[in-house]
Amino acid sequence: MSVGLGDVTVISGPTAVGKGTLVRELTKRHPQVWVSISATTRKPRVGEVDGTHYHFITDAEFDELLATNGFLEWATVHGAARYGTLKAPVLQAVAAGKHVVLEIDLQGARQIREQLPGARFIFVVPPDFGTLRQRLAGRGTETAAEMERRLATAKAELAAQSEFDRVLVNDDLGRAVDELVDLIGL
Repeated sequence: MSVGLGDVTVISGPTAVGKGTLVRELTKRHPQVWVSISATTRKPRVGEVDGTHYHFITDAEFDELLATNGFLEWATVHGAARYGTLKAPVLQAVAAGKHVVLEIDLQGARQIREQLPGARFIFVVPPDFGTLRQRLAGRGTETAAEMERRLATAKAELAAQSEFDRVLVNDDLGRAVDELVDLIGL
């Protein structure tokens, strides 16, 4: 099945730029938007629900999906758990005429471009690097060393924004969501 321009929107960007917040606000305004749920081999965290937060699968199930071309993109994260975007549900949502959103990292976006070249690719950036640093620190979930590693990765990812169709500055949530709605064509 080929996917036409506008059927799938890939939203990517560095850590702590607010991709998840933008997508949550987008779906509050437009609940008809279908957001892909990633599959992962990691164990659920407290409060996570299979099929809502992730599709929690075994390593053997992941291997089978790899062998049968069941992913649009996938990666091993932090040398342990694997994550991937399941192909079948995305293509089913497109076939049903839905606006499909994939919130993924830069590596995944590059893989999606190979499989779905007609998709729309949006790269989310902070207003400046200091804001990105503040947002990451505000999470309070990383050690100082992890934060510096993530910020170094973010610098490299920001250099790749020219690979995307549009760059969206997440400086004001309401304005950024308005622009995202326009870019998707809702």
